[in-house]
Amino acid sequence: MNTKITEKIKSDTILSKISQSLNNEIYLVGGAVRDYLTDNETTDRDIIVMDEDARDFALKVADLFEATFVTLDDENKIYRLVFPDKINYIDVTNPVGGTIEKDLMRRDLTINAIAVNIRTCEVVDITGGITDIYNKCLNYVNEHNFVDDPLRLLRVYRFQALLGFELAPETISAVCKYAGLIHKPAVERINYEILKLFSGKYADKALENMNKTWMLEEIFPFVKELKQVPPNAHHHLDLFHHSIETVKQIQNLYEKAPDEVKSHMDNVDFGGFSRLTHLKLAGFMHDIGKFSTWTIEEGKHRFIKHDDVGAKLSVKFLKDLHFSNKQIDYISSMIKYHIYPSHVMTSPQITEKIMMRYIRKMDVSSIDAIILAQADRLSARGPEITDEIVERNINSLNMLLKFYIEVKDSLKPLPKLLSGNEVMEILNLKPSRKLGEIMDALHEAQISGDITTKEHAVEYIKTLM
Repeated sequence: MNTKITEKIKSDTILSKISQSLNNEIYLVGGAVRDYLTDNETTDRDIIVMDEDARDFALKVADLFEATFVTLDDENKIYRLVFPDKINYIDVTNPVGGTIEKDLMRRDLTINAIAVNIRTCEVVDITGGITDIYNKCLNYVNEHNFVDDPLRLLRVYRFQALLGFELAPETISAVCKYAGLIHKPAVERINYEILKLFSGKYADKALENMNKTWMLEEIFPFVKELKQVPPNAHHHLDLFHHSIETVKQIQNLYEKAPDEVKSHMDNVDFGGFSRLTHLKLAGFMHDIGKFSTWTIEEGKHRFIKHDDVGAKLSVKFLKDLHFSNKQIDYISSMIKYHIYPSHVMTSPQITEKIMMRYIRKMDVSSIDAIILAQADRLSARGPEITDEIVERNINSLNMLLKFYIEVKDSLKPLPKLLSGNEVMEILNLKPSRKLGEIMDALHEAQISGDITTKEHAVEYIKTLM
């Protein structure tokens, strides 16, 4: 019996109510037990009922808590209960193989193969998972489980990103052996694991380790090109390691940020994961346009318009992994504008008008782009980049961030001065690329504050013909 687990079980009001109300043999397994031992909060509980059909049992628990019953996999008897608070949920199933021991032996990692009887608090740990948790080690249960479900190969690094644990040598060997199988699972499942990885505090560490087992290039084929761009006068790292360092610096900046910035980055505005998660993925990809734009002129490495090229390249990659349109728009825009905040703040004269134009353009992603620009700067410390240059750049971006926080609540949406139909009528145009260019130019002029009335807008569009 483990004292820490016992205390957690007894203090868990949901599990206590289940054990007091239903006279079944019930085990808590997997992530919740791991979270108990690593002192992490959990709202996601997986339970195995030994002596009753999982569906029948799950319906009883649903009634007990007035929870919503969801069938996840009727064939394998996996059911989910979503609690009224929309925060807590329970997954219910029967043991695979008929016994708790056989079920645990089919799991991915030893740290996820621990079960505890919620009534007696008896712990079942036949793979040494508790020891591995205390030793901060990630080890597989059985290497053949990777073949049964190759997604487990990626889950190894998801848990490293979340926990920061080291990989056991035998786990590294097994991942190398089966890395080519990672494309077998459904794309949606791979997508989810990628986002879980980037949601972790130690995502940079996981990416470094994925690279040692060929998994990284299997998931992110653009890595092959990143590795070909060496350090230069502005970058002390090759492009691949610069990209990983950018992910690390985004995490560091987030941890040091004021509460208002943290709260914004914690928002789940698309894809079921935080803005921070998506920004770290964008940070890893922010320079993918450099290889195809790379030239060397008089010994200097140049990457002209790599931000635009990288944004376009990211769209196909993200679509192939079934990211949503909102996720793609966000990540590609972060790549496109990752240099923009620094350009704004290197103007000869930094005025409120210049900073306001940035805010109007970036809108709700103003904070995100600033953090990415700072992370990029901190990750590029080549011989021509002095500490003074870095400090000046970071301080100016902090000035822009401070300005945004001060004015954001007073900002009102820009009025639509002219519709597309009005522009077509005034200029005798038909729907065309030219019309789109004129509408974009008008919007940019509004952002800059050069056009503020409908009359000005009419005169302005006439100059564009």
